Amino acid sequence: MMNRFEGPGGKEARIRYLDGDFQVTSPGAFVRCAVTGESIPLDELKYWSVARQEPYVNAAASLRREIEMHPELRKRG
Repeated sequence: MMNRFEGPGGKEARIRYLDGDFQVTSPGAFVRCAVTGESIPLDELKYWSVARQEPYVNAAASLRREIEMHPELRKRG
């Protein structure tokens, strides 16, 4: 049985992340979350950083990376 990332379209895509959109620069079916390493199907990709050019599986992973990059954010409250 093949999973959804196997087969001809089952390779990792290369993406250029833009404000509110992204551009596929090398075709593929998914990208990997920069924080967790999880596969993200392109049709489910909703979170990324334009500045760091990296995708995130969900909002929690995006926040985690933001805090890693800016530890002073932990002190807000």
